[in-house]
Formats: sequence, C-alpha cells, structure tokens
Amino acid sequence: IPCGAAVESRLEEIEAKLSLAEDMLEELNKTVYRQQSQIEQLQRELAALRDQANSASADPQDPREEIPPHY
Repeated sequence: IPCGAAVESRLEEIEAKLSLAEDMLEELNKTVYRQQSQIEQLQRELAALRDQANSASADPQDPREEIPPHY
C-alpha cells in the first residue's frame, strides 16, 4: 500500500515539525520571561534613581553657600 506509506511518512514529518515547534515555543517563553524579569528590575532601579535625583534636587547643596568650618 504505497499510499498508506506516503501518509505515514507525511504524518511522521508533521509530528517531527510539531515537536520542534513546541521546543522552540518553550525556549521563546523562557526568553520572554527572562527579559520581562530584567525589564522589571531595570524599572525598579530607574525608580530608585529618580527618587535619588528628586531628593538631591529638593535639597541642593551648593558648596558656595556652605559656611566654612572655622566660622
């Protein structure tokens, strides 16, 4: 039955491609998860830097305005 063998061969090829696609999808999911974690970490660091910059600008310390220690 050559027709049956051709169908069987085609099914095996489709199964192999599906397996490869599933593996690639799993790797892509891992990459997206890792990148999302990195983005969240960078957002936290950026927020901390903004807080530091805001607190520094709210309390400017101009060295020309400081009283020398001998006064």
